[in-house]
Amino acid sequence: MEIKIQCPAKINLTLKVTGKRPDGFHNIESIMQTISLYDYLTISALPSEKFEIKLSGTSTEIPYNEKNLVYKAASLFIERTNLTPYKIDIFIEKNIPVAAGLAGGSTDAAGTLFGLNKIFGNPLSSKELHALCAKLGSDLNFCLEGGRQMTRGRGEILEELPFEEFSLSLIKPENLGISAKEAYTKFSQKEKIGREDFVNDLEWAVIDDYKELQTIKNLYPDSIMSGSGSTYYIIGKEFEPLEDCWIKNGLKSIASGIKDVTCKN
Repeated sequence: MEIKIQCPAKINLTLKVTGKRPDGFHNIESIMQTISLYDYLTISALPSEKFEIKLSGTSTEIPYNEKNLVYKAASLFIERTNLTPYKIDIFIEKNIPVAAGLAGGSTDAAGTLFGLNKIFGNPLSSKELHALCAKLGSDLNFCLEGGRQMTRGRGEILEELPFEEFSLSLIKPENLGISAKEAYTKFSQKEKIGREDFVNDLEWAVIDDYKELQTIKNLYPDSIMSGSGSTYYIIGKEFEPLEDCWIKNGLKSIASGIKDVTCKN
């Protein structure tokens, strides 16, 4: 059995941090939107004497072992479904930049849960899939559904909003990745002066520490950082080439989330 899954990136049209939670994470209110930039997973499963999970892919920037969120998602699915043993191979075609605020890891993990569920005849309901998504991370629930959603809590509480089609472009400093942990820590430590001038609270939290972000913002004042960065997006315009930056022009908002694009036995 083999299946190919399309996993879209997301941007944050707004992101407000509303407080710290007892579990150490932060509550947010964020309007998220899926966009036409995709990773692809090719997942195959063959009966075996014991469960094996093997990852491979096109990127040199991600681990292909138990540290990868895709591996964790596959393990969680196996644990939850109590299936007979299979050898599961997952090939990750990586097009979404890493540590970029675009949910590349989250969308791949959500795609893994969706794809395995499909391969094994949908043993889990949509509600059960969402429960596993929430267990693994903050953006997985949104990536699974896609479109435009108001997300709350850690991002796992979804409220569908009317879809609006628009064009957008992305820019990311090539050698700069910002972890969510760093961005939220800096948000907590910073005095809240000037925060209201930013659509994304995490952009406000980190921009003073990185000249690369300041350069983009100065050149394109109406650009907005996505998530914890370091990618910026701009709606209805394109970015000009900029030294040491990855640029993707000509993208669109999309109305869907994780999708099965080929399925064959």
